[in-house]
Amino acid sequence: MESAITVKGQATIPKVIREHLGLKPGDRVKFFVHPDGSVVLLPKRSASALRGIIKSRRSERVTTDRMSEAAAEGAVAGMVRQRRRG
Repeated sequence: MESAITVKGQATIPKVIREHLGLKPGDRVKFFVHPDGSVVLLPKRSASALRGIIKSRRSERVTTDRMSEAAAEGAVAGMVRQRRRG
């Protein structure tokens, strides 16, 4: 799939991708650039939507940055598994 970049630097996310990520008008996305140059686009979720994703000890504090990282890692791992399946 591909999309053209407008003069304003905007691109349309193809419908199949929007549906896969559950994106709706007004939603926000985050971009992650990996050391190998690949870029991952993920929906931005609130911290409350991520509740329960990370298991930790009660005495251990988990930051929202760490929650975002964990969500991104999980999404990337899911995409890799999905690609391997077919």
